[in-house]
Amino acid sequence: MSDFDNYLSSVRDQYEDLPYPARDPEDESKRLLETWTDLLGKINHYCFGGRQNFQNGFRVLVGGGGTGDATIYLAEQLRNTDAEIVHLDMSAASIDIAQQRAAKRGLTNISWVHDSLLNISPERFGSFNYIQCTGVLHHLENPEAGFQALKSVLKPEGAMCLLVYGQIGRTGIYQMQALLRALNGDTTDKKTRIQRARDVIKTSPDTNWYRLGRANYPGPDDNDAEIYELLLHSQDRAYTVPQLYEWLVDQQGMNIHFTEVGRGNSPYNPRMLVRGNPSEYLERAMSLPIRQQQEIAELLGGLLLIRHTFYLTTRADTEAPYGDPEFIPFIAHEVITGPELASYVDGEQQRSRTGLILMSHLETGMALELNPGQWAKYILNNIDGQKSFGDIFNLIRGINKFKKTPPSNEELFADFRELFDFLRSIDRLLLRHSSVTV
Repeated sequence: MSDFDNYLSSVRDQYEDLPYPARDPEDESKRLLETWTDLLGKINHYCFGGRQNFQNGFRVLVGGGGTGDATIYLAEQLRNTDAEIVHLDMSAASIDIAQQRAAKRGLTNISWVHDSLLNISPERFGSFNYIQCTGVLHHLENPEAGFQALKSVLKPEGAMCLLVYGQIGRTGIYQMQALLRALNGDTTDKKTRIQRARDVIKTSPDTNWYRLGRANYPGPDDNDAEIYELLLHSQDRAYTVPQLYEWLVDQQGMNIHFTEVGRGNSPYNPRMLVRGNPSEYLERAMSLPIRQQQEIAELLGGLLLIRHTFYLTTRADTEAPYGDPEFIPFIAHEVITGPELASYVDGEQQRSRTGLILMSHLETGMALELNPGQWAKYILNNIDGQKSFGDIFNLIRGINKFKKTPPSNEELFADFRELFDFLRSIDRLLLRHSSVTV
């Protein structure tokens, strides 16, 4: 039995013919592709209590790394550390592209392994602090076997990042897959099947579920690898929020934190999805345990969650704590600065007659009416990714008009909490301990 017999041969052949995602190594001289979950500061915030320095032989496994998006991004961030990244994939064609991309950047901290994810073992690979495996388990005949292989090489205090398809959000995709299976019984030729998929997408009626979800699904002009991956794949399954909890939390004893690409945890919060005035059913939803809130949000959001992206840890207390003055707040995934954000909040407060403002984030589409607190503009104005909350609070207490009755740390944290929770829910304001420089 070969190393790859535990995969469907059609899956292996697909990625040899159509390396995924489609990437041109020459583009590395133009830009660095950032993968949402693999920002070191974000991994640190959610998985290591904000105290990880990514030194001392930090090891990363990218399982099913494909053409290298996550591998390249992580390796670039870890370039000046002693960390090691292991890129594993069953497609030689995909690894070749990833290696070319790494060579363009002069990255030397990556080890390359051409093998099946299901052949991972502690004896061969040792153990890892961080395992990244996105878009892989849902293409296995036995996702549980894949998860167990990954878990076997995870350090006790380590963390995983997984991405699997979302069943509810992909309703239109699965109907399109069924349609294409009915059409393609006469051919196995990839080019013919891809062209048929493009033609169906272009000509389907407005009532077609896939067309109704086109803002979230691939269009007819996407590249061949993208079309084949989502509409013609021979092995594809998806999950709901309850199914993920049953599998990974109840059965495996892991702790889960969802972070949807671009939107953070917000699509899993009913309060962030409901339009108009608060209603009785929203109050009811928000009174339920968190996993039921997230189940309701997935059903409310419909097309919003076509995938589930999340961190897994064996411990429950791995998020950086809000309320500790030794932690540094920093802005993630945005080009906006703290002073610019302070100016926006201050302007909205001045226009408000109720003291509440509408925080509306255009990129995510998320909006929430909240009380930003009386100290928000002063706190935000000092957020630069270098000052700790303690430093910021001392600066505020040093302002002449506040010297007479200076606010305590506890008062400032409580006052800023609601705004912090919103910005953290969309993964735009995160924390690291002041002892950490990365």
